[in-house]
Amino acid sequence: MKMVASAKLHKAQQAIGSMLPYEKGLNRIMASFLSGATGDISSPFSTKREVKQAAVVIFTSNSSLCGGFNSNAIKSAIQSIKEYEDKGVSVQYVYVFGKKAEESIKKVLGPATEMRNKSNLLDHPRYASVMNVAEELMGLYVQEDIDEVKLIYHHFKNTASQLLIEEKYLPIDVTRDADGAKETEVSRLNYIFEPSIEDLFSELVPKSLHLKLYAAMLDSLASEHAARVVAMQVATDNADELLRDLTLTYNKTRQQAITTELLDIVGGSMQ
Repeated sequence: MKMVASAKLHKAQQAIGSMLPYEKGLNRIMASFLSGATGDISSPFSTKREVKQAAVVIFTSNSSLCGGFNSNAIKSAIQSIKEYEDKGVSVQYVYVFGKKAEESIKKVLGPATEMRNKSNLLDHPRYASVMNVAEELMGLYVQEDIDEVKLIYHHFKNTASQLLIEEKYLPIDVTRDADGAKETEVSRLNYIFEPSIEDLFSELVPKSLHLKLYAAMLDSLASEHAARVVAMQVATDNADELLRDLTLTYNKTRQQAITTELLDIVGGSMQ
C-alpha cells in the first residue's frame, strides 16, 4: 500500500505543482488590474452581506489507512458547523468530497441542512466536473440562498507535513492577491484594458473561483496520498518491531523449554 500510495503521490504532486502557480498567477494579475484600475470595480461574488445562511465544503478521502487525515478535517468541519449555529447562522448546504466524512457529518446536521455528496469526483479528478460544483456554489451565492461559503481541506506542504486549511471561498476579497498581500502591496502596472476592465473582471473572477476549488481538491488528494505513505511507513515499522519482539519471545521460550528438557535428562541419569 505504501508503494501504491507513493506512485499516486508522485502524480498528485505533479498535478498540484502545475496548478498552484497558475492559480496564484491569475489571482495576482487580477489584483494588479484592480490596483491600477479607476472607478468602482465590483463583482456579485465580492458583495458582502450579513451572514444568515452558509455553506461548508469539506475535502476528505474515499478510503482509510491515511492516519489522522480524515479525522482532522471532519473535526474541523463539525467545529465550523457548530460555530455557525452558535452565531445563529443556518448551514444550508454541506458539500462533501470523500466518503469518509459523509457518515460523521450527517450526525451533526440539522433537518434544514442539505448534504451534497461529490465523492465520486475524487476517483477521476477533472476540471470540468469541479467547475460545475463551483458554478452551483456561485449560483446559490448570487441568488442569496447562502451568504458565505467556507472551504476545509489539507494543503500539501511536503510528504511529512499537510496543513489543515479553513478559508472563505465566498465572498471573495478582491483587495488581496493569491499570497494574501494587500492591493497596495501588489505591483502597480500601467495597463491598457481592452476590452474594458469591467469585462475582464467579469471573466477573471469566475475563472479564479473555478480554479480555487479545483486546486483545493488537487491539494487534498496530494495530502491524502502523502498521509497514507507516512501512515503505511509507520505501520511497517510497528509491524517490524512487533515481529522482533515476538521472535525474541519465541527464542526465549524455546531456549527455556530446551533447558528444562536437559535438566530432566541430567536429573534422570544421576538417579
